[in-house]
Amino acid sequence: TPYLYDREPRSNGKAVSVTPIVRGERKLMNSELWHACAGPLVSLPPVGSLVVYFPQGHSEQVAASMQKETDGIPSYPNLPSKLICMLHNVTLHADTETDEVYAQMTLQPVNKYDQEALLLSDMGLKQNRQPAEFFCKTLTASDTSTHGGFSVPRRAAEKIFPPLDYAMQPPAQELMARDLHDQAWTFRHIYRGQPKRHLLTTGWSVFISSKRLCAGDSVLFIRDDKSQLLLGIKRTNRQQPALSSSVISSDSMHIGILAAAAHAAANNSPFTIFYNPRASPSEFVIPLAKYNKAMYAQVSLGMRFRMMFETEESGVRRYMGTITGVSDLDPIRWKSSQWRNLQVGWDESTAGERPSRVSIWDIEPVVTPFYICPPPFFRPKFPKQPSFPGNVGMSSFPLQ
Repeated sequence: TPYLYDREPRSNGKAVSVTPIVRGERKLMNSELWHACAGPLVSLPPVGSLVVYFPQGHSEQVAASMQKETDGIPSYPNLPSKLICMLHNVTLHADTETDEVYAQMTLQPVNKYDQEALLLSDMGLKQNRQPAEFFCKTLTASDTSTHGGFSVPRRAAEKIFPPLDYAMQPPAQELMARDLHDQAWTFRHIYRGQPKRHLLTTGWSVFISSKRLCAGDSVLFIRDDKSQLLLGIKRTNRQQPALSSSVISSDSMHIGILAAAAHAAANNSPFTIFYNPRASPSEFVIPLAKYNKAMYAQVSLGMRFRMMFETEESGVRRYMGTITGVSDLDPIRWKSSQWRNLQVGWDESTAGERPSRVSIWDIEPVVTPFYICPPPFFRPKFPKQPSFPGNVGMSSFPLQ
């Protein structure tokens, strides 16, 4: 099956096949922990909703995973630059060796859809699956040494961990936390030192060595809705070793995903994709409501905008920028695609490696109001356009 070529290369140089999580065989993966490891900007669309799938963005994920320039991505004839699809199924996974999180999605291209499916897509934009109680820390050299332990910020320890008995000398307790694979890890939590600080000691070095963590990687602890203590990891982007010749080639992976999408588009048949939020430069399965909302934004050269980025400690920060151009990223292979069709410049010289091209649904245009007091609430009447479904029960395929 062509789409089974879409496998992520792992750090040991082997391609790992993906096995869906089946009820009854093992526990379903904890959604809160998965999303915490995926990052604060990741929000998967709900099952049954309408999405826009961009094969161009999917190819970018493969290129990033294979450490290959996107210029080398092969094209595929008769494949549209975007497909409206019904999202039939989503399962959450984590690689057993690296804890790298990814999602398996089953999509089916649709020519028509009803208002109920569109409403579900709109409701999905308002869902927030990020845990409310968590902390994330980038590991230092002392955190990963075989001596000492993991130094926990005081406020984080008091917020996430069970309270210590400070009548004890020194105050200490045993903590048990489960990872993405439901494996239990036990640590000794102690409050000691000069000045005093919270430390995880016994059991921590075993965890570090088992997960092969290095300084620069991140560890996060969350307390889920059942008050269970869970922990996950986010690895820094390290250079992967060269892939062996036994691994399926990058071109074959690209052709596999493009062939699957083209076949599905021609036959309106389901196809399966894998989305790796830590490896992919950007989401390539976008809620239709989010796409339609972005299409109403009247972008122009010189327009100011904000865009959210993840910070080091799994927080978010807005960066300001200016639109400097509007053009196809790849006019030869992906003509008239809205994927990364905005060229942008960033305000801050210290903004780091911000992308020079973004997609319109990733930004928040900054519009200067022409009034001092806000107008009364009203519902604007937009003219019906082919790119947006009207109020009728069934709508024609808007993106072809």
